[in-house]
Order: sequence, then C-alpha cells, then structure tokens
Amino acid sequence: MAGNCCCSGLDCCGTMSQKRTVTIDFLYLDLNMCIPCQGTESALDEALEEVSKVLEATGVEVIVNKIHITTEQQAEELKLLSSPTIRINGQDIQIKVRESLCPSCGDLCGDDIDCRVWVYRGKEYTVPPKAMLVEAILKAVYGEGKDQMANEPYIMPENLKKFFSKMSAQ
Repeated sequence: MAGNCCCSGLDCCGTMSQKRTVTIDFLYLDLNMCIPCQGTESALDEALEEVSKVLEATGVEVIVNKIHITTEQQAEELKLLSSPTIRINGQDIQIKVRESLCPSCGDLCGDDIDCRVWVYRGKEYTVPPKAMLVEAILKAVYGEGKDQMANEPYIMPENLKKFFSKMSAQ
C-alpha cells in the first residue's frame, strides 16, 4: 500500500503538490487602549489556534498580517472602512459595517469615536465570536470566495477622518 499514501507534501503520484495559502489581515487603530481591537486580536488568535491543525493537515499555509493603521493615508491605501477589520484573502469577513460608540477610542483621541460591531447569527458583538472567525476562515479556504470589494470606489468614512484628525492634532 506504499503507493497509496499521500504525505510529506507528495500527491498520490509521488510528485510535489502545491501548498495553498490563506492570508488573514487584521487591521486596527489601537491595541493599547481600544478594548474592541484588543478583544478582536485575542479572538482571532484563538480561532487560528482552533483551525490550525485542520489547515495544516490539508496543506494550507496561513499568513497573518497584523496591521496598525496610523495615518489617514494608510487607511485610504488599505481601504479601511472600520476598526477593527479582519480580511481573509482580501475580503472583509463582515460585508456590512455596523459601529457603536467606543469609549476607549474616544479617550484615546478626545472625541466620540465608533468602533466596529460584529453581527453573527442575528446578534451584535463588540468582539467577533470565535465561532464566527473559525467559520469565516473555513469558508474562505474551502468554500467559494466572493470578490465583494472589486472595483468599488473607496470613500473614507467620516468616523475615521475624525479619528485621524484628532490624533494628528495631539
């Protein structure tokens, strides 16, 4: 049965199989004070730990980029719609953006600022549930990817403009 084993990166014909990759971008405004950003980072780390063995077993390499957005220009280049944001293979895991007042970001910049609210199975969360993240990762890897942002013009939300304006004035 030696010829039927698929292991060590070899397919059943004994040739090297190409490893697939999934890229996860975590975009955030602040990890020092912002409670939703801190919680989202922790939830993402937990979700990745949960699915890592499955992805590894199926030959999927995960690349995680944690990107601190520090300027309005950077937010514009990355087409940031809200903080925190998680994108898998370039696609935001939450198509519609909802936000609510974030006291910690307000304290950071000295004004009322909103952070993202995550909607999962009909409920709103200030931090994405681990199950939501696991589901999004698995759908991106094994489901059909949809290009939600293709060719849509980017308009920076007023909330982000206000945040960067206040931060640059400090």
